[in-house]
Amino acid sequence: MLVKFAVKNYRGFTKRIEWDLSRPSNYTFNDFAIKNGIVKNGIIYGPNGSGKSNLALAIFDIANHLSHKWKKPDYYVNFANASNLNEGVEFEYTFKFNESIVKYAYSKIIQNTNVKIVKEQLIDGTTELLYKDHETLRISDSFSLTDAAIENLRESANNISLINYLLISIPLPKGHILLRLKDFVENMLFFRSLDNREFIGLKEGGSNIEEYLINNNLVGAFQDFLKEVSHQEFHFAQPLPGDKMLFCIFGNTKIPFFLIASTGTLNLELQFYWLCEMKNASFVFVDEFDAFYHHDLSFAICKRLFETDKQVFVSTHDTFLLTNDLLRPDCFFILNNNKIAAICDLTDKELRFGHNLEKLYRGGTFGL
Repeated sequence: MLVKFAVKNYRGFTKRIEWDLSRPSNYTFNDFAIKNGIVKNGIIYGPNGSGKSNLALAIFDIANHLSHKWKKPDYYVNFANASNLNEGVEFEYTFKFNESIVKYAYSKIIQNTNVKIVKEQLIDGTTELLYKDHETLRISDSFSLTDAAIENLRESANNISLINYLLISIPLPKGHILLRLKDFVENMLFFRSLDNREFIGLKEGGSNIEEYLINNNLVGAFQDFLKEVSHQEFHFAQPLPGDKMLFCIFGNTKIPFFLIASTGTLNLELQFYWLCEMKNASFVFVDEFDAFYHHDLSFAICKRLFETDKQVFVSTHDTFLLTNDLLRPDCFFILNNNKIAAICDLTDKELRFGHNLEKLYRGGTFGL
């Protein structure tokens, strides 16, 4: 699980911003949202331009050099803070794999459109496994590298990730911390559907969603899903061999689903697809997941997202979701002014189950 994340000099985050998920409070309700002492589910609020999307993209930066899964093609076009373009962008992650606490930190810099890792450190518990910057190289003896290999890494001019080098070059035993880290990163998932549909991680390429539903015999399940979460009744025709799109039945007429579905309903198709694929995910962030949803539908989708055992977070502007009926005060976060904190840490008031969190938020109780 992701325990803590921090970034500095990334896009709008000039100063260091830290998101700590290791400090849940002692609430006795909705305990499904906490797992092994770490916040498992949460919702992030913040004014327009506060950095909700940038925080999510920053978290997924690690996928750009440790994963071969799908990446955002234009990700590095806007990378470092405009005031400090020549300085490194610093990333810090803390993970918990079973009982192991793993800290991974690195710094990237852009030079002539090329991205280079200029600093990298990995710590397992209290043991440093590797460290490299422009002057220093330390690699744990446990990797049994030859002196020649270490010297080649010391003189390397291509600024590769030491973790990637070790994963490729060294036979590692099952359960090794590098393999756990790689597996976690390979299965991270970010997605959103605003002007364009975008995703990062989990899969190696895009899919024709309706063809996916047909090939995996999920048409009926999708029909039931639409009725359950949005109370819309669609009657899909039985797919024929070779069909790549869904058809709805109206009497004796078949009409393509995409022609009659609203923007929000088409977005539900995407949501259903990722819910099906999410079974293998390690960490999920859905950016402005409810941009086209009625608030009741947003609530229903959150219920579905949070009922899994996956670590799932969403960002939104819908304060209808800010309720103890869905989560708890240590799972609602506000991002503003280069800071992010749970609402329970933004007031001296003792927040209880009966409090109207939405009313308190709108009244300015949780200022940041």
